[in-house]
Amino acid sequence: MHKYTRYVNPHLGELLEQMRMDKVFTRGEGHYLYDSGGGRYLDFIASYGALPFGYNPPEIWEALDQVRLSGEPSFIQPSALEAAGELARLLVEAAPAGLEYVTFTNSGAEAVEAAIKMARSATGRNGILSTENSFHGKTLGALSATGREHYQTPFGAPVEGFKAIPYNDLEALREELNNSGGDYAALILEPIQGEGGIVVPQPGYLAAAAGLCRQHGVLFILDEIQTGLGRTGSLFACEEENVTPDLLLLAKALGGGLYPIGACLSTSAAYTREFGERHSSTFAANTPGCRVGIKVMDLLTRDSQALIRQVRENGRRLRESLEALQKRFPRVLKGVRGRGYMLGMEFEMSRPDFPGCFLSVLSEQDNLTPLISSYLLNAEGLRVAPTLNGNRVIRIEPSLTVTWEECSMALKSLENVLAILDAGNTIEIMRPMLELDQGADYGRTSVEAHPWERYQPSEDPKEGRFAFLIHPLDLYNFHQFDPSLKALPEDKLQRLADIGSLILEPFVIGRTTVVSKTGHRAYGEFITLPHTAREMMEIDSKIILGELEKALDLALRRGARLVGLGAYTSVVSRSGTLLQGKFLPLTTGNSYTVVSGVEAVKLAASRFSLDLGRCSAAIIGATGSIGRTLAILLSEEMQRIILVGNSRHPQASARRLRRVGADICLHLAKQASGGWTPSPSSLGARLLQMDLPSTGATTEDWLPVEEELEKEGYLLITTELAQALPEAQVVITATNSVDDLINPMWVAPGAIICDISKPSNVRPSLRQIRPDVLVIDGGVVAVPGRPSLGWDFGFEPGLAYACMAETMMLALEHHYTDMSLGAYLSLDNMIYLRQLAARHGFDLAQLRSFDLPLSEEEWRKVAEARSRTENSLRCGSIS
Repeated sequence: MHKYTRYVNPHLGELLEQMRMDKVFTRGEGHYLYDSGGGRYLDFIASYGALPFGYNPPEIWEALDQVRLSGEPSFIQPSALEAAGELARLLVEAAPAGLEYVTFTNSGAEAVEAAIKMARSATGRNGILSTENSFHGKTLGALSATGREHYQTPFGAPVEGFKAIPYNDLEALREELNNSGGDYAALILEPIQGEGGIVVPQPGYLAAAAGLCRQHGVLFILDEIQTGLGRTGSLFACEEENVTPDLLLLAKALGGGLYPIGACLSTSAAYTREFGERHSSTFAANTPGCRVGIKVMDLLTRDSQALIRQVRENGRRLRESLEALQKRFPRVLKGVRGRGYMLGMEFEMSRPDFPGCFLSVLSEQDNLTPLISSYLLNAEGLRVAPTLNGNRVIRIEPSLTVTWEECSMALKSLENVLAILDAGNTIEIMRPMLELDQGADYGRTSVEAHPWERYQPSEDPKEGRFAFLIHPLDLYNFHQFDPSLKALPEDKLQRLADIGSLILEPFVIGRTTVVSKTGHRAYGEFITLPHTAREMMEIDSKIILGELEKALDLALRRGARLVGLGAYTSVVSRSGTLLQGKFLPLTTGNSYTVVSGVEAVKLAASRFSLDLGRCSAAIIGATGSIGRTLAILLSEEMQRIILVGNSRHPQASARRLRRVGADICLHLAKQASGGWTPSPSSLGARLLQMDLPSTGATTEDWLPVEEELEKEGYLLITTELAQALPEAQVVITATNSVDDLINPMWVAPGAIICDISKPSNVRPSLRQIRPDVLVIDGGVVAVPGRPSLGWDFGFEPGLAYACMAETMMLALEHHYTDMSLGAYLSLDNMIYLRQLAARHGFDLAQLRSFDLPLSEEEWRKVAEARSRTENSLRCGSIS
């Protein structure tokens, strides 16, 4: 771990490390940085405009050396400050006419704070009006004026008195001032919104805004901290409209790239006695900073502003060249804007243009530009950065002294990255970040992507609406985000997963419309969390529940009326109970999962003419909602039930398992009272021979019955798989474990394993080790009409997990109430869902094994292996 990550900012440090932007730069010279490995990088960030002359400019160092050699004192407040007075004179003479005084600060944010105080002092009002998407700094007052909630919320900002209105909208400004102009001390604007995405207002906006402010006695503050001092091809950006603000703010470039300094220029009317006597700053107006500022003004104004004129001309050529690239790559580069050396490139890769491409997901969440920046840094040696508020925009903001030759080098690198993006080449753009071998060919997996626009919600109120929450079960599910990711080795997939877990929010991965055989319709979206099953279990519960709430909020905003909880989203929310009553009605889908699981076991048993009434069934995970209910339903068929709990907590598991056993007894007694007749040798038949409590008795009252059946061997309670598996002809896995639990050598000869757990608890190699054992996937359903789901889930089109099918059926019925939540599933609900499946045309899919359909040839091979095993056992018993 780098010392910066360890001791300064662990969160940013981790992100920089993951994105491979954690270079250790050891030298800066001119427009280049050099890292500890000797790499050289052309810098087109220039510290967001704070490096007007590149790194370590000799003339700025000379100004500092002169201070040292002359012995001029550094901090001498209060006194007549010679260097501060000289720099103030230069600034006032260069600034728009009417600005007369300069208040020095140590940063841009501090200059904003000074301006707010000055405006309030001058007007006697407290209100400060700013614009949405603006950026004015991160101290509390400056942050309150910053029009981005993302940066404000954790810090109690905005404080009282601040309001933001749309930028570049004179009508909005006019309306606000007409309604509440008397409340505001000032309006603060950027001539070009920098961090907001290099947003250039319409011509005349600044002048008209200044005029509206004058009409209402509101001071007009121009924040030129980033645009000022040559950045836009003018000494001050407001010169373009011949505007004189009441207060003009400067910083960044004023320090020459070496010394922090800011300035607030003001008119005499804005500068009050109270402000002059009561505002001060220990380090402001210090001698070294002001001597640097004097040299900066000299370099900028030298030879009739020759440097600034060069910025204007080169900036024009640079923008024209970028616009030419936009015409070549319109699917990726959506806009070019700005002036001088303050340009922005807006990137977007939409789902319709790039279906099945992970880059479009990153783009949708404004995470594409950091990836582009990482690629350019590591592969092209070009240093750029996204803007803070407009994360689809990469700023092109080099030092003012950068040459056209260097601009051409940057353009070539930008052309290269645009070509990669336009080809949808996920692997190549991620090559540096994932540290893939430069010469290695990972290929491109060609798979037909699901057309993103195939399914759209309709305006018909009769159409049901649902969402279903999912996540990648393991690393190998990531290729379902993007087929090309199949080519990545496991360690690189893990790195990608780590990055995704760090930067991605829940997002829509697939969309579908289900049309019932009755003609009913339901539109649904599949929303994924970027965490594997193992991560879902390991992440702090508060954090993962927060992620689930984000996903539910997304579902609500996109029009869902019901949300299904898939895979471990159900597990970590305790079968939905921790999310119940928030956002939307929920279902875990567990009820129909149980129904389809029982049907799958019965179908597989019938293929082998297996009499379940003479067999034992082991339910692994029997204390969970699915396992418990499967045990109860299968008890109607089986001779013996083996309940298997968690071996890490044997005593607690045993207590819970015995309660499940008691519930089985109560259920069978109720079934018998309704006319059900068990097979002669079954658990149910033995139960009905016993003295039983009433069916209205509690689970505790049935525990003695459970104990007696346990003694007689009809029920077995255990936490040891080595004990359970050899005795079970039918095995159900229904756990929340991410591990392979089934040891092939423990499984009984010719057993049927129904694996409902996701991720699977059964290793695929079991087929080779034990060909006599049939492994089937539980809970896979054919959706009526076989629509694409947008994400194939490892299935053929139109197949879904039963939990998804339950969500779809409820949406078709407009049944927008909670269903299948908690540990206890209602048998009435299962009957209801079985009826809905028949009504709408949901059927158990062809039996599958390890996500693939079981062919007749595979059935034959298992049957032959079962036969060989039976013969071998028979011969062994005779001998």
